[in-house]
Amino acid sequence: MSNVACGDTSSHAENVSMVKERMLSEREFLFLAELFKALGDYTRSRILFALSVHELCVCALAEVLDMSQSAISHQLRLLRAAKLVRYRKEGKNVYYALDDDHVRTLIVQGIDHIREES
Repeated sequence: MSNVACGDTSSHAENVSMVKERMLSEREFLFLAELFKALGDYTRSRILFALSVHELCVCALAEVLDMSQSAISHQLRLLRAAKLVRYRKEGKNVYYALDDDHVRTLIVQGIDHIREES
């Protein structure tokens, strides 16, 4: 494949128009970038995977991931801010889970993608 730039944009007018009509707003692109930034961290990926299996409290997550509770709590705050996890209180206990099925789909499809054979 050649890396030569094409100069005839008129031949692409229909495709360019179609893409321009579907482009996201600046705000949406910023949120999308933040979402991928949150997903792009090793520790947060591990937390999200664990929560894709079952909801867990901070101490259980710390045990599963062999990390301190304070480190887990810090990452959970970031994941909550990105709307990737939610929590519920049961008495004094706080349980974390994936925010919704969209997050589960992101995790499952990411795993499927990395496991694909080329």
